[in-house]
Amino acid sequence: MKQTILVVEDDKMIRELISIYLNKEGYDVKEAGDGEIAKEAFLTYHPCLIILDLMLPKFSGEDFCKWVREQGQNEVSVIMLSAKARTADKINGLKLGADGYLTKPFEPEELLAHVEAVLRRTGLFCQKVTSNGLCIKPRKGEVMLYDKRVDLTKHEFNLLYYLMENPNIVLSREQLINQLYPNADRTILDRTIDAHIKKLREKIEDTPASPERIQTVRGMGYKFVQ
Repeated sequence: MKQTILVVEDDKMIRELISIYLNKEGYDVKEAGDGEIAKEAFLTYHPCLIILDLMLPKFSGEDFCKWVREQGQNEVSVIMLSAKARTADKINGLKLGADGYLTKPFEPEELLAHVEAVLRRTGLFCQKVTSNGLCIKPRKGEVMLYDKRVDLTKHEFNLLYYLMENPNIVLSREQLINQLYPNADRTILDRTIDAHIKKLREKIEDTPASPERIQTVRGMGYKFVQ
């Protein structure tokens, strides 16, 4: 499971350079060139770590950091990038909720070291599977659809997690039954799975007109479309 990092930097050359280095290290990297785009990207991709330039157009890095913390996403780490090198500026950034502060100019290897250090502390608590605004957090037992929490039953949660862990793969009803009811002492019917799928779709589809996240493959089963 790749960890997602959101790089928020208005300088395209710096942003692309950071992304190249992080991609080489195996991270799933998303980019945003200003604060407003960053907000949309945050709700869509649910990153584990944000590399955040403070001098952003439209929505400052400080305001964006405060906004992230207001979402209640405390497991998300933030490393701030800034040309401001005064101790007071660094302290202010940390007080806003940053987990690290790096002054410009910096070497890519130095940033990678910061990323690795931060994720060693926080990465375990940021295990999640995401897809187009839908995010499931197995350790916390939470599901988010963009900025809304989705309330699921135990079986709905386990079913969604199994489907999202196996995207674009057709899973038979028998496989889903064995996953949800491994020690069942009674016969579990196919229509039980169908009922769970129906309820799950009602809760995780954006709108009735949106493409189905969970598709029925006639005569075979279901698949989660990534």
